[in-house]
Amino acid sequence: MRAETRHQLKQDRFSRATIDAAERTAHWSVEHKSKLMVATVIVLVVAAAAAGSWYYLNQQDQKASLDMSVAVRTLNTPVRPPNMPAQPEAPSFANSAERATAAHKQFQAIVDKYPHTHSAEFARYFLGVTAADLGDNASAEREFQKVVSSANSDVAALAKMALASVYRNTSRNKQAIELYKQLAAKPTSTVGKVMAQMELAATYQADNQPLEAKRIYETIQKENPASEAAQLASSKLQQLK
Repeated sequence: MRAETRHQLKQDRFSRATIDAAERTAHWSVEHKSKLMVATVIVLVVAAAAAGSWYYLNQQDQKASLDMSVAVRTLNTPVRPPNMPAQPEAPSFANSAERATAAHKQFQAIVDKYPHTHSAEFARYFLGVTAADLGDNASAEREFQKVVSSANSDVAALAKMALASVYRNTSRNKQAIELYKQLAAKPTSTVGKVMAQMELAATYQADNQPLEAKRIYETIQKENPASEAAQLASSKLQQLK
């Protein structure tokens, strides 16, 4: 799960994209100044309201991004070894459940305060991650379901991958297989084709469908020769014999 989430922690990219959009909007306004000046009062009022809303959302995005970085740091804070006391100069948690609970609250606060921001989409995903970490599969499934239809294909793919894991953990392999097939058919920068294929094959194995698993592993070998993925697939094929 941690490997899947590293890409999405680059929330600054979204703030940069928002700022770039603002610069393009300002440039357009300068070029079309004469046209804007002859607009009706009603249009000007509407435009002003829209600009105000856009500026507000931009500010919200930046604030949410900062809160997101704090929540992510919480999720990555080390867990102390058993019986080791807390050290004031080195933040830590007594156990993973304590850490997940703290991070969950922070991600929830982002969703509540900044529901229409890019960071909120990722925060919803992390709500599912932390719920799963706490063993609450029902809540995790509910949160991931909210994200799978996101217009952001990267975060939607992460949510599908995580949702498939919940399905596997709750003995719903058929549903997991369907999601992995979708992810393999439409890979993204966060969930590549090979990653989805490996999980698909593993699920076929868990579902007592070794021939299907064999077919997927062989496909990985064929499509990715002389790669680590091919080596891993080869190892898995040896286990099937």
